[in-house]
Amino acid sequence: MHAFTSAQSGAARLSLTCVTTPDPQWAERVRALAAEKDAVILAHNYQVPEIQDVAHHVGDSLALSRIAASVPQSTIVFCGVHFMAETAKILSYDKTVIIPDERAGCSLADTITADQLRAWKAEHPGAVVVSYVNTTAAVKAETDICCTSSNAVDVVASIPRDREILFCPDQFLGAHVQRVTGRDNMHIWMGECHVHAGINGADLKAMVAAEPDAELFVHPECGCATSAMYLASEGVVPKERTRILSTGGMLDAARETKARKVLVATETGMLHQLRKVNVTTDFQPVNRAAVCKYMKMITPEKLENALRTGNDVVDVPRDVADRARASVERMIAIGTPSRVGE
Repeated sequence: MHAFTSAQSGAARLSLTCVTTPDPQWAERVRALAAEKDAVILAHNYQVPEIQDVAHHVGDSLALSRIAASVPQSTIVFCGVHFMAETAKILSYDKTVIIPDERAGCSLADTITADQLRAWKAEHPGAVVVSYVNTTAAVKAETDICCTSSNAVDVVASIPRDREILFCPDQFLGAHVQRVTGRDNMHIWMGECHVHAGINGADLKAMVAAEPDAELFVHPECGCATSAMYLASEGVVPKERTRILSTGGMLDAARETKARKVLVATETGMLHQLRKVNVTTDFQPVNRAAVCKYMKMITPEKLENALRTGNDVVDVPRDVADRARASVERMIAIGTPSRVGE
């Protein structure tokens, strides 16, 4: 085995192409290349099915980054968006981390910069900064403690009630945490994931009306999360059938459910994993248009090219990585309730 020798990033070499079905030998070639290059392939739950199926590990960004730190391979090929590959680099600094297209960004991570966070902190001296893992390395470096969607409530609850909290960047996850914890000294950044924000209350109400017996799996980043709780409180849907869940929580719930149908409010790529772990339940999206164009920038062709060329390499300055790692490790010390957390 040998690792990549190329360390050159290729920002604009690869064009954004439509996802096409790879040829029958594609998966075999990709796995052979990975073995040759001493690489492990990690795929986020929102990737296209072909990439999920060829990956060595599939999950959310933090779970995959922790896997990256534990596997023996010297190279990590992260099929996800850029901040996820950064997190893998933070936790595996001495390994080479590659993303098949470095232009695969994140609308949520882009809603706050390190400069904006520093200015916000200056307005609230002494406040504890809690940042969702869906943030850049630079933002994590300005953060006291990170959180995932599954442990955000526990993270906030671990902070003394008399301390102000700055929660960023997702307003819907922040609202969910504030509702559960009852914290009145929690300031929430008004950021959002464009895909999850687009899954709104109207979509949910329409689907519930059409499928009154279905269970609901709702990601807390969704614009419809508050509507889901309202519908449950009003008895429109039974509370026991309404679940606010991380992607990992959705997988756990999918393995256990006996429901005939489950309506899923998150990016549609998640359906592939849900259907794999439970073939008897019909999993349907609340909004079929909930597709992340950035996740879908990682195509089978680009994955194969990344393994052949060693591009695009993800680097994080050492001082930024060290500070960002501390905020992630503080979260891990509290514990992540779900098998995977995002």
